[in-house]
Amino acid sequence: MAKAQRHPTKPPVEEQRFTDTVSPAKGLRTMWRVLRIGMETPWQMAFALVATIVAAVLQLIIPQLLGRAVDQTQVAAAGGDDAATRALFLTALLVLAVSALRGLFATFQNYFSETVGHYTGLRLRLAYYDKIQHLSFGFHDRMHSGDLITLGLLDLEGARTFFATGVVRLLLLVVLIGFGGWWLISIDPVLGLLALSFVPYVGWRSSTSQLELRQTWLDLQERLSALTRVIEENLAGIRVVRAFSAQDHELAKFRVESIRALDLAHERVDLRVRSSSVMTLSFFAAMGLVLLVGGLKVQAGNMTVGTLTAFLTFMMILQMPVRQLGMLVNSVARTSTCGARIFALLDLEPTVSTDPHAPSFNLTEGTLRLDCVSFAYPSAPDHLVLRDISFTARRGETIGIVGEQGSGKTTIAQLIPRFYDVTGGAITLDGQNIRHVTLLSVRKAVAVVTQDVFMFTTTMENNIAYGDPWTHEEGIETSSSDAQLHDYIDTLPERYRTVVGERGASLSGGQRQRMSIARSLILDPAVLIFDDSTAAIDARTEERIFAAIRAKAASRVTILIAHRLNTLMHADRILVLEGGTIAEEGTHADLLALNGRYRALYDLQHHSFGDRP
Repeated sequence: MAKAQRHPTKPPVEEQRFTDTVSPAKGLRTMWRVLRIGMETPWQMAFALVATIVAAVLQLIIPQLLGRAVDQTQVAAAGGDDAATRALFLTALLVLAVSALRGLFATFQNYFSETVGHYTGLRLRLAYYDKIQHLSFGFHDRMHSGDLITLGLLDLEGARTFFATGVVRLLLLVVLIGFGGWWLISIDPVLGLLALSFVPYVGWRSSTSQLELRQTWLDLQERLSALTRVIEENLAGIRVVRAFSAQDHELAKFRVESIRALDLAHERVDLRVRSSSVMTLSFFAAMGLVLLVGGLKVQAGNMTVGTLTAFLTFMMILQMPVRQLGMLVNSVARTSTCGARIFALLDLEPTVSTDPHAPSFNLTEGTLRLDCVSFAYPSAPDHLVLRDISFTARRGETIGIVGEQGSGKTTIAQLIPRFYDVTGGAITLDGQNIRHVTLLSVRKAVAVVTQDVFMFTTTMENNIAYGDPWTHEEGIETSSSDAQLHDYIDTLPERYRTVVGERGASLSGGQRQRMSIARSLILDPAVLIFDDSTAAIDARTEERIFAAIRAKAASRVTILIAHRLNTLMHADRILVLEGGTIAEEGTHADLLALNGRYRALYDLQHHSFGDRP
């Protein structure tokens, strides 16, 4: 198992959403940033640009050679000597040679421009994935994973192709239209202008249609994102769907989103076909005018047939690049939009971060303290979930926390490992504020076992050793034994090398929770938090797990959050939360004698589970 990379954190800046609104100045900055990434492959970029220029120049030579060949053919057909035939043969060889060279340099152009594009995509993809790994929990709370997947696929693809579809295409058009137009007009200004007459209209029509297509592409991207969300949620909850026989309902949802995407795709096809038709008509109209005027000039003896052939050939060559002018406009617009969305995410700074030069924890006594801690989630900053929570836990102590849903139990479990930053107060470990040390050392010192367990599609061994990939097999087996999972794994044919299904589908809920406990125990943290992490485990197995944990509890602070009071009875102290504050505090016996909220909860569970007199 590969060891996880470590990255320095950056000074915290408020996170913000990224939008589709792109100003011209921002669009230019975005395109420049994309090109700067491509410039990290300077030789490939230089080869692509040089090959584009050479290929375009060679392409401009071909019409002239064809025109010369036509004139030489007329001379030879009119009874010319062997010299005319040899000249025609030589021109034919030149056409073949120039065409072959143009094809070769066009291949170089495509190869190296795609190389630059793929390298740009690789750098953006790695930067995007790295940023996703480091953004705070608050960001992921409000962003749907389907939207992030769409952003990392479609938007990234739109940005990475800018060099090939934008820069290279622009250079090709400048050489062909600029030098080619100058050559035509220098031969015959009237005929040259007629030959180029379709260029402005086709360029305008292509550009406007591509801008319309870009807008429909953005709309289609939103619909595909919605479709991705439907698929993702369906696959994640496939057992719930089957259990409630809701396949028809899910299929109907999927069909609605698919039809919405299909309708927009049909609209895009219609727009593309109509634009292509009118552009083709304008091209052939211009060609007809050139043929008419040029034919009259040939008839009057003012122009040779070869020169007219060169004009017509150049128009045929110019047709496709001019149509690509719209694609160039689309590439610019797409890069400025998609790239802006990508860079908006890459520029986000986590709200939970520390100074890159912050020290690591220097743990001695292992004393955890919450001092007047208050907290409000970023999505609801005016609603305090916790208010002035204060308690101290020393090494070897077990603290139990109980309370109704919404009282703030899980919030405490998320604040101690600094998944979120406190709104007020401070959390310290051995007097060191967790905000003033590295996040890596905080996450190494504090381990949380949650009720919601995620398993990777890999072996049992790798799942257990995820937090410490270099641990020895003995350590993996010891933590599995403490989590009461070793005996089950020992019965499997591949034992610890058995591959669990996607999200641990091959394991029961209790087995997944025990594997999560083993995953945390293997870290040997200074603070170990159980956030209702044994809810799916039977009472007998739970007792054996906590017996093993209590046997090694002297080396750490243990915090138990649970709804079942039997789990907390052996805690050194129990905190009863209500409305985000500590309503009661004491041992199990003290709280029962108090006849308050804890006693009421105990009596309710005592009678509910059948221990009635």
